[in-house]
Amino acid sequence: MPSKLDQLRAMTVVVADTGDLDAVRRLKPQDCTTNPTLLLKAVEIPAYGHLLEEALAWGRKQGGAREAVVAAICDRLAVAFGAELAGIVPGRVSTEVDADLSFDTDATVKTARSIIKDYEERGVSREKVLIKIASTWEGIRAAEILQKEGIDCNLTLLFSQVQAQACAEAGVFLISPFVGRILDWHVKAGGGPYTGETDPGVVSVRNIYASYKAQGIKTVVMGASFRNIGEIEALAGCDRLTISPALLDELANAQGELPRRLSPDDVETIQPPARLDEKSFRFALNEVAMATEKLAEGIRSFVKDLRSLRTLVARRLEEAKAA
Repeated sequence: MPSKLDQLRAMTVVVADTGDLDAVRRLKPQDCTTNPTLLLKAVEIPAYGHLLEEALAWGRKQGGAREAVVAAICDRLAVAFGAELAGIVPGRVSTEVDADLSFDTDATVKTARSIIKDYEERGVSREKVLIKIASTWEGIRAAEILQKEGIDCNLTLLFSQVQAQACAEAGVFLISPFVGRILDWHVKAGGGPYTGETDPGVVSVRNIYASYKAQGIKTVVMGASFRNIGEIEALAGCDRLTISPALLDELANAQGELPRRLSPDDVETIQPPARLDEKSFRFALNEVAMATEKLAEGIRSFVKDLRSLRTLVARRLEEAKAA
């Protein structure tokens, strides 16, 4: 019998959640996603030092305020990793807009356009790239603008049905509803114990998937942030799943039948809910304590790692200047 990973590939697009190029070559996913946390880990791997050096060399030639130059170098570094990944995977690569822009629509749009321009200058077409944006009201509005320009987006840090609905209304290409972080919140709140079937993160993604399929929404549902392979198995059949190398290896070594749990054929057509405006979105999101708290926490976490990356880049710039 094929491994559970091979069985999963037959019903779901498997995406690697990593910036480790060697892991991607070994695991052969269809797509690949990164974020500031993964990028920070990747630049500390000596084998990828040339990517950091290229970005630094470019940055030394740029004028302007030091802080802006450092931020631009980090964006260029993210694209450099993304371009390497795009040469390995047959599908898409997600590159994240800086998390400290999560509440700035205009700056998010500007940065996304710059990222796409950098990719295209490296010979990577926009059809190979997804711009990753936090699922705030401002982020969703930015994605709506970008989608109309032919720049496909991946809306991340998504924890609730209202965020999913707003993304669908904006015509977003793909959403990344989180599983493990939802579980974390409920466990911390005293819930559980949970099985793969009762896991609140799994239930959330299943509900979003069913809602989308019942309404004929084309936005891709990509479950993310997994804590164990039980969560992944419970979402077999989802459009896409982005999985860490460690869990991909565990699935590759797991035997036994993997039944399909999600299918567009298992839902009934429903009428779409009332369209959201900013006030109704913010109120509905505020009503879900878990989603409100995990969205804010996720942005803070990504910003923390982004600042660590910028500190590393700034230090390397100063070292080069002193040499």
